[in-house]
Amino acid sequence: MKLQQVARLPLALHSPRAWLTLFGILLVFVVLVPLLNVAFAPESALHVPNYIISVLGKFACYAMVAVAMDLIWGFTGILSLGHGVFFALGGYAMGMHLMLEIRGEGVYRSDLPDFMVFLDYKELPWFWHGFDSFGFAIVMSMVVPGVLGYVFGYFAFRSRIRGVYFSIITQALTFALMLLFFRNDTGFGGNNGLTDFKRIYGYSLLEPSTKLGLYVISVLVLLGVYLLCRFVVTSKVGRVLRAIRDAEGKVMFSGYNPLDYKLFAWTLSAVICGFAGALYVPQAGIINPGEMEPANSIEMAIWVALGGRGTLFGAAAGAALVNGAKSYLTGAFPEIWLYFLGALFVIVTLVLPEGIVGLFGRLSKGWRRLG
Repeated sequence: MKLQQVARLPLALHSPRAWLTLFGILLVFVVLVPLLNVAFAPESALHVPNYIISVLGKFACYAMVAVAMDLIWGFTGILSLGHGVFFALGGYAMGMHLMLEIRGEGVYRSDLPDFMVFLDYKELPWFWHGFDSFGFAIVMSMVVPGVLGYVFGYFAFRSRIRGVYFSIITQALTFALMLLFFRNDTGFGGNNGLTDFKRIYGYSLLEPSTKLGLYVISVLVLLGVYLLCRFVVTSKVGRVLRAIRDAEGKVMFSGYNPLDYKLFAWTLSAVICGFAGALYVPQAGIINPGEMEPANSIEMAIWVALGGRGTLFGAAAGAALVNGAKSYLTGAFPEIWLYFLGALFVIVTLVLPEGIVGLFGRLSKGWRRLG
């Protein structure tokens, strides 16, 4: 069948069973978890502690990044090892707003952020103007990563850089921006980054109700991101993206321009990561250049590989599983975490190339045959 004919074939967004499963998951995380946090006393065995709410909110942000990563890697065949940059830029946009929210309340009681007073800044840098507006900060958390992603992707894809070479230059981009943000004279807090946040949109970040609200918003945005990406990959555009992943030369021969499709997926992925970073920062309480470390971007690829490339849902589940293991192991056995992560990646590559979702799919087929 020709590519044009394949691209016209309709795909359902979800089967009825999948919609029911998605609704059940939504009920658990948006209704049940907040209810257990609010309705039961802290000493009750059914109570979900406030710190767990914050952790789950951060996991939801990581899951958004994993879904965005799966869109570009699992469905388009482009392995990025630099998505941490987009996540961090979105985080910095929100962090700048949160710093300006507490003007006059810092250690130095200045209208400038504390680190600028310490570094003898006389006035607010020009690129900080406008970030006192919450709406502006939200928009810029998507625009800045989106513009960077578009410009970088345009020149990279136009030059037909593919495979491991593309992965290497994304790592180079990550490392270069990390070194830039580590400098004190760039106006982003240098090594310490941005921290000491107190309020968001007038609500205290120390209040349990604010943390719960941020968690619920993060889960709902994750759902929206998932449905958006699902819509993309089940559309004609998604069919072309898969064709580019499997045989880019044939796509060009069929009359499609891969540059436009790859650039669309790449830019959308960057925008999603930026928005995830903006939601992450008020829940984490800090943003610094460490978020741009190349190791973080590699870890994002591991989330997708573990959950299952080309599934979206599996990518989100992989992010939750890896970060859940990280939270436990870095506290209980901090010296073995990196060994565990490396072993996990090797095992997934050699034994579970389709990830956990693929494993469950094979098991369910086996059970149906036995039945």
